[in-house]
Amino acid sequence: MELKKEQSNDNLKYDQLSIELQERIKDDRKQGKVNPYRCNDDMVIRRNMNHDKPNLWRPAFVRDIEKIIHLPYYNRYADKTQVFSFYSNDDITRRALHVQLVSRIARNIGAVLGLNLDLIEAISLGHDIGHTPFGHAGERFLSELLQNETGRFFNHNVQSVRVLENMFARNVSLQTLDGVLCHNGEFEQQEYRPHFGKTFAKYDREVEDSYVIGHDAISRLVPLTLEACVVRICDIVAYLGKDRQDARIAKIIDKNYQFKTNKIGAENAAIINNMTVDILENSYGKDYILLSKSVYNDLKTAKRENYEVIYNNKKLEEQYNEIIKPMFKEMYYKLLDDVHNKSTDSIIYKHHIKFINENLQYYEHKNYLDEEENQIVVDFIASMTDDYFIELHKYLFPDSKYKIEYKSYFQ
Repeated sequence: MELKKEQSNDNLKYDQLSIELQERIKDDRKQGKVNPYRCNDDMVIRRNMNHDKPNLWRPAFVRDIEKIIHLPYYNRYADKTQVFSFYSNDDITRRALHVQLVSRIARNIGAVLGLNLDLIEAISLGHDIGHTPFGHAGERFLSELLQNETGRFFNHNVQSVRVLENMFARNVSLQTLDGVLCHNGEFEQQEYRPHFGKTFAKYDREVEDSYVIGHDAISRLVPLTLEACVVRICDIVAYLGKDRQDARIAKIIDKNYQFKTNKIGAENAAIINNMTVDILENSYGKDYILLSKSVYNDLKTAKRENYEVIYNNKKLEEQYNEIIKPMFKEMYYKLLDDVHNKSTDSIIYKHHIKFINENLQYYEHKNYLDEEENQIVVDFIASMTDDYFIELHKYLFPDSKYKIEYKSYFQ
């Protein structure tokens, strides 16, 4: 495999790999060449290396996949907003589908690059497990409340690793945790160069900096593995065109609206294929992931246009800010009072604190109630599905003026 670093190639077709690269890949496979930059199973690092030892039927990162999909919170992906809340519509994407799409696209790329597909799948399936109800709006509201009380920031990628490592203590590998922490799809780059050799000590500092510094610390995160770099770009690839499909279903944009991007395509299937081709064409044989300059610029244009016509939609923002935001505030302070008063008959105790302690007893001998009070509330709210949040708010505040009305299947 060619190991020298090369410049990106901007003079290629964008819907298929060049014949030269296809022949090179076929020849490398015939010769049994192995990517020297892949993260092999024997490189796995865990806090407790005496547990979760790999075997033939459950290799190192397969164990991480199974730890994630068997978590109680994994099932909650099915009712967490990806972008569009307030719709009774089974065709609009939820996070359960999003993480599968990221996994599928990233594994397609990883297979051609000769990377560890189990590690890619583990990172993909776990990357949003700490996400709030109501998408990035919920994330923003929860962070504002936490900042107001503690000065610390909430970010869903940091919460995801907290779920895996702290709340459920599953002894997940450093490689998977780091990939989840560094996945943030809000920061597109032309090059993704891994920080090979990262340790748990470095990872722990990055987690704490993310709480204390917030956005600037998140934007500086660099993954440990090439596999995590692939997942990071595929997070964007997976949502960019899918959100456009969903926006049409939700009638946020007109069905005939024409997006402006051309090199990567304007719609979901083209974006996935053309981005995949460009990543492979420019990354094969390298120790980093590279996009051509023209495709990178087109990607930025596509993302910016999504923000302009979808994510910053005035009507959506009004619903979130005028209804969901005050509901978050009411619920946050009610739950905080219950934790502070050690009310064992409260919902947060019965549905959350007791639940976490029951799960922890099999893995770590610690009392979840010893956590800081605001952190317990944040953990609970972040774990909620959209429907649970709505039902709990109605239960706690039956006379509240804030109500959510879903658009019916039949409207």
